[in-house]
Amino acid sequence: MSSTEDHKILEGIIAGDEVIITTFYKQNLQYVRQYILQNSGNEADVEDVFQDALVLVYQKSKSGSLVLYSSLRTYFFGVCKNIWRNRLRKNKKMVITEEIPDNAESIPPEVIEYITQNEREHVYRKHFLNLSTNCREVLRLLFEGKSMREIANITGYSEGYTRKKKFECKRSLIEMIEKDPIYQELYLTKKQQRHEKKSGNI
Repeated sequence: MSSTEDHKILEGIIAGDEVIITTFYKQNLQYVRQYILQNSGNEADVEDVFQDALVLVYQKSKSGSLVLYSSLRTYFFGVCKNIWRNRLRKNKKMVITEEIPDNAESIPPEVIEYITQNEREHVYRKHFLNLSTNCREVLRLLFEGKSMREIANITGYSEGYTRKKKFECKRSLIEMIEKDPIYQELYLTKKQQRHEKKSGNI
């Protein structure tokens, strides 16, 4: 995939273009699914990791901090791989295979910690009620472990629209979390502690 095509995809993700997001999903889901299913995951995990990775790509693209040294596909797989490995470590599960396509690159440890921070239940709950009714319903069903198909059946949406809605709702929730002064203080404090530890001051 050329850098021009990657740029168009990133613009589409930022704009919330349903066609581009759905196409990106179809083109990239299979190798993400293969890795996660081979490493103690299930279909619900595949959907969740894919969406979280998409939100991260959206945030970094929107802020202008995303720098690609390889194809977007390779970078995206690296993000998904690291999100899943981080969850396995939290759950004390072993990764049983390291087969990855296209020499997918990893992402910095601080990004992994950032994702972990955003996943903490108490942070979600604090801002959950500020979401729209539809978003709360989609995310509530997601937190209950429902699949995209199950959520679509319950809400009456198509699977494609449900997937897009999940992405938009997670994006909105994380954006609210990022603006929270308490979250910012905790994040900056943790970042400072890591810096001091690395410098040998702790």
